Amino acid sequence: MSAEIKALWERMAEGWAAGSGERFASVFAPDTEFVNVRGEEQHGRATVAAGHQNLFQTRYRDTKLTADVHSIRFITDDAAVVHVASTVHSSDGKATGTHAQAVVERRDGEWLITAFHNMVPAS
Repeated sequence: MSAEIKALWERMAEGWAAGSGERFASVFAPDTEFVNVRGEEQHGRATVAAGHQNLFQTRYRDTKLTADVHSIRFITDDAAVVHVASTVHSSDGKATGTHAQAVVERRDGEWLITAFHNMVPAS
């Protein structure tokens, strides 16, 4: 199960690298609750996809995302809280780190992110 959950972040990074908001957001549940690093709330996979597509066409064009899943704590057999450190790498070598706390659920045999809160760690 842990490998399936970690794979969500691998798929997310692949979507980011492709510059595809739709592929990036494919790991989120249709009714996901997403909070970005500025504290802005986005409701639903389609909204997350559209917002990220805009980012990929503007300030995050030609960037890469890497993610390191730090912990997975199962709440039930079909739900877990996940902590992930991510880094956005720009083409000029700059890197910006974030930390996310997510809730993942297994729905109809598929793991999806149902709640996601992304933040810039305090220095």
